Amino acid sequence: MKLQKLLLLNLIVFTNFIYAGGQERYDLSEFISLGMENNFSLQIARNREEISDNNLTRGNAGFFPVVDLSTRQSGTVNSAWQTFPDGSTGSNTGIHNTTTNAGINLGWNLFSGFRVQTNYSRLEELRAQGEMSTRLAIEQFVAQTASEYYNYIQQTRQLNNLLYAVELSQERYRIDEERYLIGSGSRLQMMQSRVFLNADSSRLSRQYEVLRASQIRLNELMGAEEFEVLLGAKDTVIVVNAELDIEELLEKTLAQNANLLLAASNQTISEYDRQIVASRAYPYVNFGTGYGYTFNTYQAGNLDRQQQLGFNYGLTVGINLFDGFNRRRELSNAMIEIENRDLNYRQLLQQVKADLVTIYRAYENNLRLLEMEYENLETARENVEIAFERYRLGALAGIELREVQKSLLEAEERLLSIQYQTKLAEISLLQISGRIMDYI
Repeated sequence: MKLQKLLLLNLIVFTNFIYAGGQERYDLSEFISLGMENNFSLQIARNREEISDNNLTRGNAGFFPVVDLSTRQSGTVNSAWQTFPDGSTGSNTGIHNTTTNAGINLGWNLFSGFRVQTNYSRLEELRAQGEMSTRLAIEQFVAQTASEYYNYIQQTRQLNNLLYAVELSQERYRIDEERYLIGSGSRLQMMQSRVFLNADSSRLSRQYEVLRASQIRLNELMGAEEFEVLLGAKDTVIVVNAELDIEELLEKTLAQNANLLLAASNQTISEYDRQIVASRAYPYVNFGTGYGYTFNTYQAGNLDRQQQLGFNYGLTVGINLFDGFNRRRELSNAMIEIENRDLNYRQLLQQVKADLVTIYRAYENNLRLLEMEYENLETARENVEIAFERYRLGALAGIELREVQKSLLEAEERLLSIQYQTKLAEISLLQISGRIMDYI
């Protein structure tokens, strides 16, 4: 009776689980679209891209003049002792003079060795980097979502397999119990069947938790704030794309891989940094002008107060002749940085190619294993049917039946594992080659 209650409880939990998951079910493209709107990491990436976009202005590069409006109030308090040519003397103490200035001033760098133009080009490259970084974040999100989506399918199928294993163990226990009650079987054999049934039921219960954890992870990727209503997958099988070609993938990788494009962009930026340092060797031309008002008060002298209102301008042309060899040092460092960025690109290119080939070989091998495991599973299923029929007729020992059951469960697990590993390889290959958005 306790055993029957346990089985009934498992069935109820499983049914509720499937029902709850069925309330909101999405396919992979719907999961990705939903997550791209709500995922917090992607929102942060887009905000950073917006910052780099905001920074791309001609004013930030230095094309425009700077205009200041200012006012200043100052004063002096002095004491003076004077001796005149005729020998007479005089003194004044606590002389308080004040000056008030107000004006508008414009300063404009007309030429600085093409530094301004280079700054603008650098800002354009930084904006492109911001877009590429957002693309990289989206690709990583799509890969994570696809991996977890198919993991959820794998765990769901494993749950179904374990449920079937429990049903088989329950049928075996029923047979052994009937035999014991009519006196044709032993109590030992019945208790052994019960142990196997309890073990399968325990494993089924643990699988509920594994599946629920995968479901929660999917909700997290979607940016969900509540985890009471969990999302589920519409698909029930893992369909593997067996048509990926290594030459096509390599061609796409060299042209579209986001990490390689970012590394190439860093090379460009390091060259702009060198040009900015080199621009300090050119002459510079600065223009300045202003319009202001000055008001002075005097407590000693011929004037009591004075007001001035006027316009001023100036043009400065200069060249830095010596700066303590700092420019030469900075140029040397800039050249080293260019070399480092080039080495980093080549290293990354080597790593990406190695990853592509390694994952593709695993992908090919898994495709071969899949064919083998499909055959093994069909054989294992036939063996279970034959074994149970023989067991009902009393022509097969209990331990032998258990081995046949285990063989079926292991065959199902191997097939699911290889399917999932093949799908992960497929996802990785598409991500490396810049084609991960094919899942949308």
